[in-house]
Amino acid sequence: MVRPYAMTRGRTSHAVQHRLDLIAVVVAEPQADDPEADHSLSPEHVDIVGLCRDTPQSVAELAAELDLPIGVVRVLVGDLVDEELVHVKRPVPPAELVDESILRDVIDGLRAL
Repeated sequence: MVRPYAMTRGRTSHAVQHRLDLIAVVVAEPQADDPEADHSLSPEHVDIVGLCRDTPQSVAELAAELDLPIGVVRVLVGDLVDEELVHVKRPVPPAELVDESILRDVIDGLRAL
């Protein structure tokens, strides 16, 4: 069994970690080389790319699937972002979502014309 701090080489955060909330979606880059051929990647890195290659996964789903702490997954995903093997899609914040009632008012106004 490998300790979590060994997987992250003692790091507890990553530069891109501020973008990695639990529901951020990790997507494997289609043009990325085979991660198994890159010997600088750990088995956990390879597992993350493999899981995201099949279907995009949230950070929480990756942590559950790999049975790793969220903090470790965030650091590992940050490494993969740096290597350009994956990218992260952030969900739209609720404050930026369009209110349905506003859209209905606009439609009603256009119909009244």
